[in-house]
Amino acid sequence: MTQDPLVEAADDPSAASAVSPRSGSAGGGPVHGLGPEWRRGDDGLLFREAARVILLDEDDRVLLIRGHDVDQPERSWWFTVGGGIDDGEDSAAAAVREVREETGIVLDIRDLVGPVFTRSAIFDFFAEHCRQDEVLYLARVPASVFAAENRAGWTDLEHDVIDELRWWSLDDLERVDIEVFPDSLVALVRGLLPAWDGVTVHLGLARE
Repeated sequence: MTQDPLVEAADDPSAASAVSPRSGSAGGGPVHGLGPEWRRGDDGLLFREAARVILLDEDDRVLLIRGHDVDQPERSWWFTVGGGIDDGEDSAAAAVREVREETGIVLDIRDLVGPVFTRSAIFDFFAEHCRQDEVLYLARVPASVFAAENRAGWTDLEHDVIDELRWWSLDDLERVDIEVFPDSLVALVRGLLPAWDGVTVHLGLARE
């Protein structure tokens, strides 16, 4: 039987005391406006499960988001499209929804390849210590489907913290002077070219 990639990530010992399984009753509702998918874990950290998509065009450029923390406006970073998994969703459905909401690109679940990676991360955001388990998929789209930002599906928080979206060639992305998440994204994407080998790789626990 194939194990759910989120459960597999949670079982990895590198994820510290990491991850309580998500349930509708755990921890209550939204915290600090981060959304109802964030729940307080036994370790005191806010926790959620998330689905992300490495979106590539026909020239192997990757579509990334640049954002910042409202509490650290001087710091920004590039990251993959995606976000939290809602109650009742699986990771693939969440990935397709998040791509549509954040970019306006409409994917079919059959467009998703993977999961190609899973990872866990601990980071500070919105004046909180947060922990997140991520499933990352790969998808190919023509560059023409994304020409400009479509903010219609953004949450209030996304309006506050997202600065821009743009296509990056892998060579140019290697030379950016701000942080890119996940770490070593260029090498990870190059390892998926020309095609994914079918092995889901767990990237371990990152402290960002």
